[in-house]
Amino acid sequence: MPNINNYLEWRGDLKLENDPLNEVDNMILSRFSYMPFNKIEISEDETMGSIAEKIKDFPVEEFNIAGDKPLANHIVNSARFKDLKVTDYEENTDLSVEKQFAAITIHLGNGEIYVSFCGTDNSIVGWKEDFNLSFSQHLPSQIEGVEYLKRIANRYSEKIHVGGHSKGGNVAAYAAIFAGQEVQNQIIDITNHDGPGFDGDIIQKEEYKKILDKFVTYIPQSSVIGRLLEHKEKNIVVKSTERGIMQHDIYSWQINAKYAITELQVTKESDLVRNIIKTWLEDTTPEQRKNVIDIIYNILVSADATTMRDLSSAKVKSLGRILKLYNKVDENDKKLILKVFASLGTATKQNLKTREPKKEIILNKKKIWTKGNI
Repeated sequence: MPNINNYLEWRGDLKLENDPLNEVDNMILSRFSYMPFNKIEISEDETMGSIAEKIKDFPVEEFNIAGDKPLANHIVNSARFKDLKVTDYEENTDLSVEKQFAAITIHLGNGEIYVSFCGTDNSIVGWKEDFNLSFSQHLPSQIEGVEYLKRIANRYSEKIHVGGHSKGGNVAAYAAIFAGQEVQNQIIDITNHDGPGFDGDIIQKEEYKKILDKFVTYIPQSSVIGRLLEHKEKNIVVKSTERGIMQHDIYSWQINAKYAITELQVTKESDLVRNIIKTWLEDTTPEQRKNVIDIIYNILVSADATTMRDLSSAKVKSLGRILKLYNKVDENDKKLILKVFASLGTATKQNLKTREPKKEIILNKKKIWTKGNI
């Protein structure tokens, strides 16, 4: 099925000056910030093509996900993107404040630029920062995103597209909300590709309301990540060929020419997961969630796990070390972990019950139909 890599095969020879930026281009530019910039030397005159040339032969393990490697290969030969100048790459991963941040600026050559915020990479600290959204807003990567966007707006006079995928979409939205009125006036649009939303406090702020009409969020039909927290902006449901959480992979999103193939609504499974998480958040306190996430994170760091690949490798030695470290956790902390996960189980049961089909009850040999639980 066609995705953004197929799009470059079909339309890669059509320059932006001949056909303006579209929603599929937006997906590509938001994803480009995930490329392994930190593994190459970056000069002052880099383009998307020159960067792609430097990384196209990297083994697939050097990329965040498998689809990034063919994207780099396509961009090398793409007249549409290869000559676009890339500047202002910044990357900052700081374990001490639990921050994983990266961003680039792409110059479209038509009086517009695209600020692309990178989402979660394979680092444990990157995923920790994601989980921190369950108990806190104003995360370090969000705050750095604001400062980055301000610098770019001050440095260049062009109008700005702001976008990102996953946490990058959340950071893009946060940066646009809090960068100030002058920067907001410079912004054309903000695109969140299946990234989390915000809590009620941010949704109610005037800064959010002032720029709401420039927001759009794309989510796959069974979205999980993109339905976390609150979204008041326009949502577009994109057809994905994957299932469940794997639909978060932007390379599974289907396109037709320069448009995303859309669905009328999300699936019942997406609604179910969203409601489970919402119920769980209501039944646990931010402090409980913070403590549990901190405990688990500290165990992983103590076990020398720095990337998600360290966990997915399923090495008996490393898993055994994690279990030994867990056994050393204070008994009260263990009880807290069990309590929080028990709350998640309860939330799951509650929401599954509300999805039960109508059941027939026979009382006094008369049929009575009811909805919901029995």
